[in-house]
Amino acid sequence: MITYTPEQVRERFGPLFSKKFLVMVDELAGMAEILEQCRSRGTIEWDAMNRSRAGGAVITCAVEGAAMTIHARIGIYPVNFGSAGDAIGGQALEGVEVNDNEVVTIWRGIAGAGVGIAACLPQAPGVIRAEYPEEEDLHVGGARINHVRIVSPRYEKITIGIDDTDTKTEGATWVMALQCAEACSIPGVEFLNMRLIQLNPDVPNKTTNCVGSALNFAVLPGKVEALLEFVREYVLAHTHSDEAGIACYSGIILPDHDDLAARVKTEILTVDQATAGAEVCGIRFLIPAPTKGRIGALGAVLWANKGVEAAGLYGEHL
Repeated sequence: MITYTPEQVRERFGPLFSKKFLVMVDELAGMAEILEQCRSRGTIEWDAMNRSRAGGAVITCAVEGAAMTIHARIGIYPVNFGSAGDAIGGQALEGVEVNDNEVVTIWRGIAGAGVGIAACLPQAPGVIRAEYPEEEDLHVGGARINHVRIVSPRYEKITIGIDDTDTKTEGATWVMALQCAEACSIPGVEFLNMRLIQLNPDVPNKTTNCVGSALNFAVLPGKVEALLEFVREYVLAHTHSDEAGIACYSGIILPDHDDLAARVKTEILTVDQATAGAEVCGIRFLIPAPTKGRIGALGAVLWANKGVEAAGLYGEHL
């Protein structure tokens, strides 16, 4: 096994195009979520199509701009480049291994796709080291086959929903939520994205739009409670309402939530119903008082990772 740091990879192959590499793990669900960012959308799209085609550990690939999110199974799985691999090359995620506070993603690439996994991805910010099984794996391009094990820190995914921090005369929850995320400077906490969730507009007791706000973070082990306490204190210090709610979930996949996600957009739930539904899904609230904001905060968590449809009325699609 030949081990290179990202700096050594860059020195050998020259600076390439990967801008970020991050892996979150949900061991209870047996899944990992891999986030990659590149300078170019074209390479991300090509990689996503190739990895989906090859199978292996990949469950789904989603592309947003020049970034890709992969949901993958933990473990090692056979890949199949098929006839397309012989003609145009190919790229595959063979497996994901969790070793204490590190995650190993195992890659195979053919031809130009081998350059991506052997020379480009291992020098991305977020990589600890790259392990090449043989010297031949360090020779890229042409019709070669390359293998590499990329080692990165093990993150957890934390989703936080916030609602009812404004009134009819003051504030906007989405503004405060985004300011909260950007104010967080805890080492080992990476802010991923923010999403606005359209809830049921027929709710009578609301400001105007009936919209909750969701924040997604990648968090190193041991930093989760620090993040949750920071968010709780920030919201309580900046809310204009006594009805603020904060909900949180740790993991990639929410269990048994589809029916509740539909109801929060189509029905008028009570605080008791929201509290009971959250318990079933493993969602907890950071403000002990059973405030009205619990309903929207729960809805924000339920829709935080469901795509652009979260911003629409129930059933709306782009």
